[in-house]
Amino acid sequence: MALQIFDSKAQALRAFAPLEAGRVAIYVCGPTVQSAPHVGHLRSAVAFDIIKNWLTFGHSLSVKFVRNVTDIDDKILANAKDQSRDWLELAESVNQEFENAYSALGIATTAPEIQTPKATEFIAQMITLIELLIQRGHAYAATDGSANVFFDTASWPSYGELTNQKIENLEGEQDGSHGRKSPTDFALWKAHKSDEPDTASWQSPWGAGRPGWHIECSAMTHALLGESFDIHGGGLDLRFPHHENELAQSRAAGFDFANFWMHNGLVTIAGQKMSKSLGNGISAESLLASASASAVRYWLGSAHYRSTLDYSTTALAEAESALNRIKNFVRRASDVQTANGQTSGGVSGDRDAAEPTYPSAFIDAMDADFNVPAALAALHDAVRAGNSSLDAADTAAAASAAAQVTAMARVLGFEGALGDAASAGADRADEATVAKIDALVLARRQARADKDFALADSIRVELSELGVVLEDQADKTTWMWSN
Repeated sequence: MALQIFDSKAQALRAFAPLEAGRVAIYVCGPTVQSAPHVGHLRSAVAFDIIKNWLTFGHSLSVKFVRNVTDIDDKILANAKDQSRDWLELAESVNQEFENAYSALGIATTAPEIQTPKATEFIAQMITLIELLIQRGHAYAATDGSANVFFDTASWPSYGELTNQKIENLEGEQDGSHGRKSPTDFALWKAHKSDEPDTASWQSPWGAGRPGWHIECSAMTHALLGESFDIHGGGLDLRFPHHENELAQSRAAGFDFANFWMHNGLVTIAGQKMSKSLGNGISAESLLASASASAVRYWLGSAHYRSTLDYSTTALAEAESALNRIKNFVRRASDVQTANGQTSGGVSGDRDAAEPTYPSAFIDAMDADFNVPAALAALHDAVRAGNSSLDAADTAAAASAAAQVTAMARVLGFEGALGDAASAGADRADEATVAKIDALVLARRQARADKDFALADSIRVELSELGVVLEDQADKTTWMWSN
């Protein structure tokens, strides 16, 4: 079937076709670099990385992917002041923390078709866009004589269309505050304040100041992707007011803007929303310290991108276990190929050597609005089938399953962990060592059957010293290299 995407604006599934044949342009609202990244930031980044991967690998589309960085903002200035730091230094330092977390999860931030522009790099474009909105009658200089400039929401009858809200039902800011005409009018340009550093101010036709949050994204999408592009994405918490305001000002400027709107769900902690007041936030640093990066990536992508993802240590342990089952099969398949003098192209070799193949269940899942849970089910079905083929000494079927598993893992973003497992197996899988491990595994199973648990535990320790971890199943025990 054709790729279906849930459009948050239409609140319905729509068949996806790129605006330009063979090419897709995606803009995702990235972080405001005010403080260290947390699990919610990573969830959004992984969700849209998987979406990008499926469009690239599953549909052979050339994807231009832009994730912005808001590096000038009220909160950045406030946090820098509280910490007695230069705001530019704080923003750059925090941005590096985000880049490090993305890198650990296998999310590229620098490539010809991947851009991470900073808001401060597009001040001139923002000023030009504000001037256009004023010329078209949709923005005005503040009534109090300051350098503030506001979007005139009353001038745009479609305001509220993204979130299906009527302007008369919105509270907005205090009436007349900072020179507004209406409480729902939002800032396009903010006048410089005396207690703010001069470096956080730029000259404009309305006076010294800095951009409002919403105008940043409209200016960057226009500069980098043009007047219309395929997909605008971000977290569910950004739908209002940020994305609503982006849409209004961009359409008011005469741009078609985004053809599809996509919003990922939020992360809860033991069923509760993350909040500072509850003190239940999970930082990226602590998350990545609690499990392998590949397991964290697996877990972050394991729920449908539109659903809520709940954090628990149990969920991470389950992700690690599930990933180990996949790695174990890849290691076994690689060992068999190595023993037979074959290359392991389907496992850890040149991934561009052949066109990837995907099970139909995986294709159907990913084409159904990127249904990753169903896609993972298809991947684990392939693992089970591959293990059965290995048990039956059907090496051709096992190699085919391994190629499919690797292709699917590439889409989901943890292919590297499988390559590590395969290469580790190939490096250490000399015949004598493998024979010794197999014999110890069988001896341990017999000890467990005889209820000699002391012997079984001692064998497990010996296997661990050989760099092996075990997975006990109802009818067999399989093993894999620990790293």
